[in-house]
Amino acid sequence: MPAFGIISHRVLFLTGKKEIFGNIGIIYAMASIGLLGCVVWAHHIFTIGIDVDTRAYFTAATIIIGIPTGVKIFSWVGSIYGSLNTTFILYYWVFGFLFLFTVGGLTGIILARSSLDIVMHDTYFVVAHFHYVLSIGAVFGIITGLALWLPIILEINYNNLLFSIQFLIMFIGVNLTFFPQHFLGLHGIPRRYREYPDFIFGWNRVSSCGSIIRFISIIILIIIIWETLVAKRKVLFFLGKRREWIIRVFSISSRYSMKT
Repeated sequence: MPAFGIISHRVLFLTGKKEIFGNIGIIYAMASIGLLGCVVWAHHIFTIGIDVDTRAYFTAATIIIGIPTGVKIFSWVGSIYGSLNTTFILYYWVFGFLFLFTVGGLTGIILARSSLDIVMHDTYFVVAHFHYVLSIGAVFGIITGLALWLPIILEINYNNLLFSIQFLIMFIGVNLTFFPQHFLGLHGIPRRYREYPDFIFGWNRVSSCGSIIRFISIIILIIIIWETLVAKRKVLFFLGKRREWIIRVFSISSRYSMKT
């Protein structure tokens, strides 16, 4: 949920608009996700032996929660459509978040069906799903916030080229790590097992290589932050014509928060 707010703020900054496309829908979608999140908890425990009617209810409720999530995705995409600078680093992180969170949401719809969840319970498919949604989606949202708020708060600018390279390495790393795990889960490979059959050795090797790449990207991110603090480049070089956009977006955000 915090990542949703960060992405909404980033979209406002990138597009320079007064509000996000489908602003009212975004508000209701956020409230719906919060409320529905309180009544879908049993999709984590489909395999404990609950009766068929209860499983049918929680299956339906879990699938329904995908509707407000889709509303948010389409509103963000609709807001970004036709905007100006597609080479800006924040675009990369926003689109990376949208892609990863959408993939995680689609696999969540699959696991929402109790019949499929029972088959794929405690397999790598589940691991891939919740990492795409939480571990990756939330982290990309946080780094997106860092990419904008770091220059604003500290009034110094990072190396835009180095940050772009770091995004590319991290995006490739996380997808190489977790996307192959969908295939491992479909083969019925359970998680938390040290040994596995030889026929899925290739996918495990790809996933391991992706984890190493992802670790390297985190090291590069730490280096970027350190280099930013040492170089102390003025923030005006980073903002350029967007300086007045930041003032406007923050003023809009503050008024919007007061109204809600």
